[in-house]
Amino acid sequence: MNSFSLNHIALSVKDVNESILFYQKVFKCKEIQNTASNSKTRWLSFSDNRQLHLIPRPNFEIKVNKAVHFALSTKDFDEFITHLINLKINFSDWKDESNKVFIRQDGIKQVYFQDPNGYWIEVNNDV
Repeated sequence: MNSFSLNHIALSVKDVNESILFYQKVFKCKEIQNTASNSKTRWLSFSDNRQLHLIPRPNFEIKVNKAVHFALSTKDFDEFITHLINLKINFSDWKDESNKVFIRQDGIKQVYFQDPNGYWIEVNNDV
C-alpha cells in the first residue's frame, strides 16, 4: 500500500500580504520561493518543512465554519497560548468559550482561532 504525508495546505486569501504577515507572526513561518509558477501565490514553510500556499483572491467570497479547519501541534502549547495572548489574538475552545483551553478526553489540550480571512486553525499538544 502507498504511504502518504502532508505536503501543503492551500488557502484563498483576500490580501496575501496581510496573510503572510499573520502566519509569519503567529507561527514563525518562513517565506519560500513559489517554484510552481510566476503567479502571485506566495508560499510559506512551517518548521517541519510542510508548506502553506496563499493564493490571492481579492474578489472571492470566503465561507468558513469551525468544523473545516487545519490543526497544528506543538510541544510548547502553554508558551504558544502566551504568544497568542501577547499578540492579542482571541482564541476559544470548541464551544466558543473565549480564551479557554479545551482538554479532550484523551488529555490533549486544544484551542481554535481564526486567520485574517476567517479560516479556523486548531493548535494542540498532540505531538
